[in-house]
Amino acid sequence: MARVFVYGTLKRGQPNHKVLRDRTNGCAAFRGRGRTLEPYPLVIAGEHNIPRLLNLPGQGQRVAGEIYAVDERMLSFLDEFEGCPDMYQRTPVRVAVLEWEGTRGAPEDTPAADGTLQCFVYSTATYSPEWAHLPHHADYDSQGEHGLRYNPRENR
Repeated sequence: MARVFVYGTLKRGQPNHKVLRDRTNGCAAFRGRGRTLEPYPLVIAGEHNIPRLLNLPGQGQRVAGEIYAVDERMLSFLDEFEGCPDMYQRTPVRVAVLEWEGTRGAPEDTPAADGTLQCFVYSTATYSPEWAHLPHHADYDSQGEHGLRYNPRENR
């Protein structure tokens, strides 16, 4: 099992969360909530108002999200779903755990003594330069006050 940190449309209550619940894609188990240890720019960009975590560690804000344990089949599905490696890249990031519902007693599935975990995140290193100057968000909600409604894939 791998740990994946999701910060956008894959979170619970967001438009693409259904793909994590679909067992035909593999297994994804919610483990908890967290926030990136380092700040990153989380912007809403492009013609479909897609949330994007720019791979610029040290800039932006500490980003809130959810931690999932996923099997290899789900990880492969997510790579394809996220357009990895062209649109997004899957990179490791340290996450400060805010709430933990993970399994008990499995050392590989529990936060470190400092309350952090290493997780994969889908970030982008390829983007229009102006995206770095868009408003940075600490927590994404597709229906948020930003007014930039996500355009689901099925409507494109």
